Amino acid sequence: MPKKRRNIAFSLSFLDIMACGFGAVTLLFLILRHNAAEVVTPDLRIAAEVDMLQMDIRQAEEERVELLNSLQEIQLQLVEAQGLSQRVITDLQEQENSIQNDPNDLDRLRRQVERLEEETAQMEEVEFGDRVREFQGDGNRQYLTGLKLGGERVLILVDGSASMLADTVVNAVRRRNMEDSQKQQSAKWQWTLRTLEWLLAQLPPSSRFQVYVFNTQARPALEGTEGEWLDAADSLALEQVVAGIKEYSPGEGTSLFNAFTAIRDFEDKPDNLFLLTDGLPTQGKSPPKKYMVSGKQRRNHFSTAIDLLPRGLPVNTILFPMEGDPEAAALFWQTALDTNGAFIAPSRDWP
Repeated sequence: MPKKRRNIAFSLSFLDIMACGFGAVTLLFLILRHNAAEVVTPDLRIAAEVDMLQMDIRQAEEERVELLNSLQEIQLQLVEAQGLSQRVITDLQEQENSIQNDPNDLDRLRRQVERLEEETAQMEEVEFGDRVREFQGDGNRQYLTGLKLGGERVLILVDGSASMLADTVVNAVRRRNMEDSQKQQSAKWQWTLRTLEWLLAQLPPSSRFQVYVFNTQARPALEGTEGEWLDAADSLALEQVVAGIKEYSPGEGTSLFNAFTAIRDFEDKPDNLFLLTDGLPTQGKSPPKKYMVSGKQRRNHFSTAIDLLPRGLPVNTILFPMEGDPEAAALFWQTALDTNGAFIAPSRDWP
């Protein structure tokens, strides 16, 4: 009897082989990457820059929206302004037509203008009638309200030392070697002269005055008037004083001691004192032995000079700028408090 053939397809060995092969194929499929995308590590610096650019874009969009809104508001305002201007033009045309048609209205307007001009002239007389001298400045600069411009006898001391030529030591030294005409045209000195003219213009007509200019010595601006009080209502005397100090050429050091000593020249002592200067004195009664003067020495010179002042005399100081003298403002301010005077550091556009 013939032998039966075995069915290999379903034998255990065949199944094992197939399973192993399938497993191997599956393992290879898992190990090998198919269409895998490359992982790129991001650059942090570039990412931060991108974020900043995106923030700038958002900010620019917000600003764009604001500008659009502002533009719309401006357009609306423009339309309103155009409408108002058209209405004003129409009203003016109607008024012009009415004036041309009615000559009585034109005469009435002329009378109103004449009446206003008369009232303005009267107001100017009231405002400037008590001034002994006219002063032309940039506008009505009456903000130095702390200065007490009254008094029967007003003494004005003007610092004429070399430091009044400039705001810095270097420029002052350079200018003091120039010709007198150039010194007299220095901006700081011209500023001082304008301030003096302003003070003279504010004097009450019933008062008397005197102007002294000082450096290491003191003398009157108008020669031959030592110890004399001039009449503030005398316009000729005022002009002579202004002309005399304009011919003066600043130079040398500063002796406040000798300036206050000049008060002894007057039989009737002043009851109001104005001091135009730019710092503490550089010497006392006599010139210093050394060229350089320390801050302590300048304070001592100042204290010695203040002791010469008569009691009850208000000291009103107008302090002009000068480098290298930080204690001047404090000491002059304290002097104003002690004497019931005033202290002013004016701006460059005054008066």
